[in-house]
Amino acid sequence: MKFSEYIQYDGLGLAELVRKKTVSADELAETARTAINTLNPSLNVVLEVFDDTPDAPDLADGPFKGVPFLIKDVVLHSEGRKCEMGSRLAQGLVAPFDTDLMARFKDAGFNTLGRTAVPEMAFNVATESVLNGPSRNPWDTSLMTGGSSGGAASAVAAGMVPIAHANDGGGSIRIPAACCGLVGLKPTRGRTPIGPEAADGLNGLGIEHVVTRSVRDSAAVLDATEGPASGDPYQISRPTMPYLECVTKAPGNLRIAYSSSTYGGQFVDPEIISSLKKTAVTCASLGHRMEEASPQIDYARFLEATMNIWCANIASWIDQLAVATARKPSLETLETATLACYEHGKRLRASDLLAAFAVMNEVSRTVAPFFEKYDVLLTPTLSLLPQPIGTYNANAAGWTAQSWCEHIFGFGAFTPLYNMTGQPAISLPLHRSNSGLPIGHQFVAPFGREDILFQLSGQLEQALPWHSSYPAFKE
Repeated sequence: MKFSEYIQYDGLGLAELVRKKTVSADELAETARTAINTLNPSLNVVLEVFDDTPDAPDLADGPFKGVPFLIKDVVLHSEGRKCEMGSRLAQGLVAPFDTDLMARFKDAGFNTLGRTAVPEMAFNVATESVLNGPSRNPWDTSLMTGGSSGGAASAVAAGMVPIAHANDGGGSIRIPAACCGLVGLKPTRGRTPIGPEAADGLNGLGIEHVVTRSVRDSAAVLDATEGPASGDPYQISRPTMPYLECVTKAPGNLRIAYSSSTYGGQFVDPEIISSLKKTAVTCASLGHRMEEASPQIDYARFLEATMNIWCANIASWIDQLAVATARKPSLETLETATLACYEHGKRLRASDLLAAFAVMNEVSRTVAPFFEKYDVLLTPTLSLLPQPIGTYNANAAGWTAQSWCEHIFGFGAFTPLYNMTGQPAISLPLHRSNSGLPIGHQFVAPFGREDILFQLSGQLEQALPWHSSYPAFKE
């Protein structure tokens, strides 16, 4: 199968070809590997291509049987595969078993061909690490891919695979989706399993899913993976109809609030503000009731709580990795910002973490009533367009935990609030900048209401289609 043919299909489209025997799973894998070998030298997004993937008949007979797939190199892991978390500290570490979500990806029939790059400990809005170097945006290789799922997003945007695993603890699905022109859904807290090693991700901030080119792929993957695993702490309401069906179901006349103002007063690029207004006009033309409004929070307390939760977790991860690899946390094994966050995390007391959880509760109870008045909130996904490689260099001298968090959350200013509240949020590639770069817009729904997001996203995908735009590639 030629790449020019392969890239025209989303994941469900390729799975349909396999079912009809128009193309084999092995042929798809060969096309994907060729694309990776051709494109990766200039993008640096795939860390490893597995040479011992299952033969086509051994793949599970799921909805994505035979579809080429990549896994992000952090949190989720696959038995016998490396999981290095973008860090010299974890270099060479091999996972002893599948996580619960990895098992579900296998049951869905995905053909996992390799793993994608991440920033160190996944705590960056750019995917650049000392261990692996910078990942590059296929729309302009001088620019960042976003983070922390930037390797996954660049690989999907470039056409290596139609779908790739991603996760999100502060915007790590939505930010790279916006940078690379993809659909990026952060599901509701508890929607997909994190275990068995952890009860939840980042004490509730983190959740796992995928990045895709089409809305229906995101919906179908969630259908295949949602629901608690044995022992999970969350038992949230299950969907009343398949998410895939929601994509073609009219959402009705929604009450949509919109705002281009950040919660902390950060600068927002005028091009992004202008594009948001265009999206608001489109939504109004589709019959939705638009009103300029936004939740209000104490941003300083929110940022401190987010920083402390992240740093406490980073400290725990690093101590565990140091034991597993017999390496010491230092500037020889960790980047400047990571080491600063580690040291901050080690200084925290139990009461500091409890105070952060109290803020998490306060923020969630402050924001929730807003979504009793409105069905959806529309914001930019990012405050800026994708920035040059090196703008978010975690190994630059002088970082403190505070200054690093302020720096990265200035770029991803709209996303982390909804990690704290646990609400579902999706980034859609609805517009392009004057220079041709993707601009993502974020839609947030009440807790547990991915169905609303898929209905609205499917409607917008028809109104403002993005499928015909791909980065340049020559066969």
